[in-house]
Amino acid sequence: MGNSEKIKTEKLNAWFGQKQALRDINLSIRANVVTAIIGPSGCGKSTLIRTLNRMHELVPGAKVSGRVLLDGKNIYDDDVDPVQIRRRVGMVFQKPNPFPTMSIYDNVAAGLKLMDAKKGPALDEVVKKCLQQASLWDEVKDDLKKPGTSLSGGQQQRLCIARALAVNPEVILMDEPCSALDPIATAKIESLIRDLSKEYTVVIVTHNMQQASRVSDYTAFLYLGELIEYGLTKDIFENPKNALTEKYITGEFG
Repeated sequence: MGNSEKIKTEKLNAWFGQKQALRDINLSIRANVVTAIIGPSGCGKSTLIRTLNRMHELVPGAKVSGRVLLDGKNIYDDDVDPVQIRRRVGMVFQKPNPFPTMSIYDNVAAGLKLMDAKKGPALDEVVKKCLQQASLWDEVKDDLKKPGTSLSGGQQQRLCIARALAVNPEVILMDEPCSALDPIATAKIESLIRDLSKEYTVVIVTHNMQQASRVSDYTAFLYLGELIEYGLTKDIFENPKNALTEKYITGEFG
């Protein structure tokens, strides 16, 4: 795949207080593909994606060093507004978290309203388009006024994806987006992830190796805060170069 580089980390380190969570991560994430980040619990996967949109620094005592380049520009430079970065690099969390007091419609429109971008018919169009992109429109089009929390878990997660899409991001980060879902809902989200990579750069953290092998083009294996191996998913799963990667993939630890 001749895709250009969308995000590049250079000597990226991250801490929670004294505890170092990431060590010298050098990773190049290509545009318009799905990149999976795998590794055992507590190895730094979630921390890594949270450094890619400056969410890590929202945790008290959290620190970052090194560079994260988005289209070649370091997002940690002094002249960069973190709010803009979080708009360009959206996030979908492990547990679906629709805004509890808001309707399905308002959940999707929320980010746009904050930016005061669109009103009325134009807003209706965006909400519809995002729900269509999240494969949810047909299920909710007659219930847009119902609370977002009235949906099933899998629908709520797709609603959160629609909400992330509404502000027109370039990158979508997903932190174990299926871990709270049943197999049918998971299959829907997985096929959605594949679709989204046609238009967006998608990075997914998963503890489920079958999922990584199904949805991703590239895979990064993290262990104890270090990037052990990174490459085409097929190569990582069928022909890992590092003994640690092989042990993890064959289930010897994890």
